[in-house]
Amino acid sequence: MIGKSALFVPSSSPSMLNAACACNADSLIFDLEDSVAADEKDAARDLLKEALNHLYIIGKNIIVRINALSTDYWKKDIEAVVDTKINTILIPKARPDDIKNISDLLNSHNTNINLMALIESAVSVEEITDIIKASKRVIGILFGAEDYTSDLGIERSQEGSEIFYARARLANAAHAYGIEALDTPFTILDDFEGLKEDTLKGKKLGYTGKASINPRHIDLINKIYTPSEKEVEYALRVINSVERAQKKGKGAYTLDGKMIDAPIIARAEKVIERVGLKGVLDDEKCCK
Repeated sequence: MIGKSALFVPSSSPSMLNAACACNADSLIFDLEDSVAADEKDAARDLLKEALNHLYIIGKNIIVRINALSTDYWKKDIEAVVDTKINTILIPKARPDDIKNISDLLNSHNTNINLMALIESAVSVEEITDIIKASKRVIGILFGAEDYTSDLGIERSQEGSEIFYARARLANAAHAYGIEALDTPFTILDDFEGLKEDTLKGKKLGYTGKASINPRHIDLINKIYTPSEKEVEYALRVINSVERAQKKGKGAYTLDGKMIDAPIIARAEKVIERVGLKGVLDDEKCCK
């Protein structure tokens, strides 16, 4: 599970690699691509491999963003981390053939490492279904708005109307195929009100979390993507009411004057799953 938040961490910085362990992000994205200069690629790769073997990282999904398959670096990136304790490889500028090629390479290594597609071009937005279906290893997608708007030759605004189509399409595709969708990072580092508005926009479109380039953004992202006490309480009431309704032979019924049917129940189940209560409820049912 990728989770609510994912922090990009430059793999060329020993101090940032160490500091990342204390971050509250659900996932860490150790970056070998954009944040690493061309003449530092080999050193960053070696540093990351050493860090992954020795850093004490617990309770986080470990993702490595490799270099694009159009470069000479990506195979070396994978070879460096394939035997470490990473969970997921993030593929930049992802296309369907990229997913297939890397999946085949991972198959040859007999590893269970997952794949995540970074969608940052117009063609990738239009190919999103083929990208997701290219391998069973794909567990999530990440929208990269900066490169996407550059590809379209338009300016990136804080208001974000220019990315609405791509943003919505990617979130919808992720839900259609049952994978996670991370929203694009908010790049204005000290504008927390803007971060709040941007994060809420992504949540309303159906994103399951948000990436960040700033560790100070993580707590607010986590807060927004964590269901509120009111949402959890209502979801629990919906779930608890299902069994009572079923005993009465009702497929649809009312709760607090509102119709409760399959879509409402499914939404409640997702809330319960997000806060980690699903297993507890399942255990309670088993013990009755």
